[in-house]
Amino acid sequence: MANTNLSNRRLRLGMVGGGKGAYIGGIHRFAARLDNHYDLVAGAFDVDAARGHAFAAENFIARDRSYSDYAAMVEGERDREDRIDVVAICTPNHTHYPIAKAFLEAGIDVICEKPMTTTLEDAVALHELAQATGRFLGVTYTYSGYPMVHEARAMVARGDIGKVRVVQVEYPLEWMATGIELQGNQQAAWRTDPAKNGRGGSIGDIGTHAYHLAGFVTGLKAEAIAADLATFVEGRALDDNAHVMIRYEGGARGLLWSSQVAIGQSNGLRLRVFGETGSLAWHQEHPNELLFTKLFGAPETIKRGRDELSDDTRARTRTPPGHPEGYIEAFTNLYSGFAAIIRARAEGRDAGPMGEGVPASYDGLKGVAFVDAVVDSHEKHSGGWLVPRFA
Repeated sequence: MANTNLSNRRLRLGMVGGGKGAYIGGIHRFAARLDNHYDLVAGAFDVDAARGHAFAAENFIARDRSYSDYAAMVEGERDREDRIDVVAICTPNHTHYPIAKAFLEAGIDVICEKPMTTTLEDAVALHELAQATGRFLGVTYTYSGYPMVHEARAMVARGDIGKVRVVQVEYPLEWMATGIELQGNQQAAWRTDPAKNGRGGSIGDIGTHAYHLAGFVTGLKAEAIAADLATFVEGRALDDNAHVMIRYEGGARGLLWSSQVAIGQSNGLRLRVFGETGSLAWHQEHPNELLFTKLFGAPETIKRGRDELSDDTRARTRTPPGHPEGYIEAFTNLYSGFAAIIRARAEGRDAGPMGEGVPASYDGLKGVAFVDAVVDSHEKHSGGWLVPRFA
């Protein structure tokens, strides 16, 4: 039987995927290290077992805890006294469901890349499994880890901009403006393959981030969506540009744009929220600042690190004002939030500010349901309005 006492040690982390050359695997490892909550002790890092074992050795993983695949890892870890507490899944989308399912059934918590699954049926099943087993399933909607995103959320909830009227969110990138998937780029290759990426291209890969960010900050639930998808690169099987209108409960209106073909945009995630008495604007490439404008007032730039910011914001801040924090720190905030929840659940207590708003299995389910509704609106209803099954 595994030792489940978490009070006097770091969480033991395993990883599936994320090996040599995998960008996102490195980000997960940085995030796990930064706040000192995790030790990476096991992994199945590559579909090529020899490459995976070599990578494990380079990262000081014991040979008997370097596994050829995730199934071997589940079997090898299940009954260890020192088994992993949580596994990070850093693999292409189509593998998320079987890997997460296997670890949840083994009683091991899961941190999963988004989208949580490629089908709505699998997303429902995974969420229900997490609920039934009592295990935690976190989803890495990275941008909800930024301190000033939490400040925007607190300001909306406090009524600082009044009732929300309009939500504008966009996530434009340029990296797939040409057919790089046909030129040997493996990251682009699986993202343009419906069998591996799921039904949505840009809308599944980055549109889900934008959708989660808008809902996270405003607290609004989508009542209906209408979508127009486009594929600009000839021969590409999935959309590389999406425009989505959103009707929110309570009457607010939203517009979401995701694009992988927007020349000049490196990582242009941007959110603007307009209320009855004010507005907020946040740009991911300038993440330490939040623009707040009151009705008939001058714009005010709120900067990260100020003492008067909300508890949730300050809990996610490490350095004084003027010392920028960015993407790695935001990802770390997710990992620290996951750790706070895992420890709190084991000890039967509240997770505190770091556990507030952490994206979990239902957030993953909502993201998959959004992609499903977007594609259905475009393909089956000529861009007509549809109600997402989960919001």
